[in-house]
Amino acid sequence: MFDAVLPPLLLTLKVATLGTLLALAAGVGLARFMSLRAFPGRDLLDAACTLPLVLPPTVLGYYLIVLLGRRGVLGAWLLETFGITLMFTWQGAVAASAVVAFPLVYKSARAALESVPANCENAARTLGASELEVFLRVSLPLALRGVLAGTMLAFARAMGEFGATLMIAGNLPGKTQTLSLAVYSAVQAGQDDRANLMVLVISVVCVVILAATAKLVKPKT
Repeated sequence: MFDAVLPPLLLTLKVATLGTLLALAAGVGLARFMSLRAFPGRDLLDAACTLPLVLPPTVLGYYLIVLLGRRGVLGAWLLETFGITLMFTWQGAVAASAVVAFPLVYKSARAALESVPANCENAARTLGASELEVFLRVSLPLALRGVLAGTMLAFARAMGEFGATLMIAGNLPGKTQTLSLAVYSAVQAGQDDRANLMVLVISVVCVVILAATAKLVKPKT
């Protein structure tokens, strides 16, 4: 029975890991940009960055098709220039996971970065540090707990992604079928024992991640 669970589990871990890394890079970078200064339209951009948290997954999937589909804004260019298509591939599943995970990284990173004392950053600037050095040597270390907490939550969210993945990557066993999609297929096929095992596996993983996150963000005494 576990042999049937292992392939979608390994694919889920790969997709969630890569998607979370993409979300981490984009989320921390944009959080730093947003925390540095005010500018016209900042609140609108912040709302757009948070939008994947509230939009239905199928709507996110549709946006991804419009952007990354073979006739999409970016997808057509990738296909014509490099012969690459993300539709019905595990790379497309990574893109879906990154999109749904991004707001969790971004919101946590921004809150953590904005809580860094300004006098610490200003002291580094006074000593001649560049903005990149200030970020890497002062701001990020002080905000690291919050960034890591958001990253762990994003990973858990990426593991459970369903709707957007189904829209852009499909549900192809051994190719794009992640654990959440495998649960759906097992239930549809009446394979309750297989569905129960897969639900147990993903539930245990997510509980462990949430417990670790709670411990990470707990204030030191």
